[in-house]
Amino acid sequence: MSTQLSTLDQAYFDHVYQANDDPWSFATSDYERQKYKATLAALPNAHYDDAFEIGCSIGVLTQMLADRCSRLLAVDASVLPLKAARERLASYPGVTIQQMQLPNEFPDSSFDLILLSEVGYYLAIPDLTRTRQLLIDHLNTNGHLLLVHWTPFVHDYPLTGDQVHDFFLEAAQPNGPLIHLTNQRESTYRLDLFQKK
Repeated sequence: MSTQLSTLDQAYFDHVYQANDDPWSFATSDYERQKYKATLAALPNAHYDDAFEIGCSIGVLTQMLADRCSRLLAVDASVLPLKAARERLASYPGVTIQQMQLPNEFPDSSFDLILLSEVGYYLAIPDLTRTRQLLIDHLNTNGHLLLVHWTPFVHDYPLTGDQVHDFFLEAAQPNGPLIHLTNQRESTYRLDLFQKK
């Protein structure tokens, strides 16, 4: 695995959002729409009491998740997209939106569902290692951890999507804390679902 690059910090994402309110076309992209549909279809439970979405951006997927969660904490490293996310989710009283950058900041809660989508490859290995442990520690027994990531190489990113998912698969070895339930690979993204033992 690459260890040459540092974790991308809040300033990186602030710069991206200063240039474009929706830099990855979350609201308009056919790719994103299809990926969101697959993401929701991969969730085994129709409903979750407490969910945690990491990297919510402007809240497009957050809104879809909110219909299946009693309480949903959605966070992003940059504060800039959160105004749009709050406006989009204003009618969902169970949704809380916060600025937070993992692993240095982490909620003091436990969850039935944690979604790490298009975020893990922004972390260098030491930070991804800490993040993986925090996610496991804050996932309830039998809770679900869903990873979805773009797989092509991006020169700015410390890791690839495949490296992130393979790293989490190490925690699903026979004596590990996770069980690997599902793998789905499309042409440009990968989805892996885990359950905590």
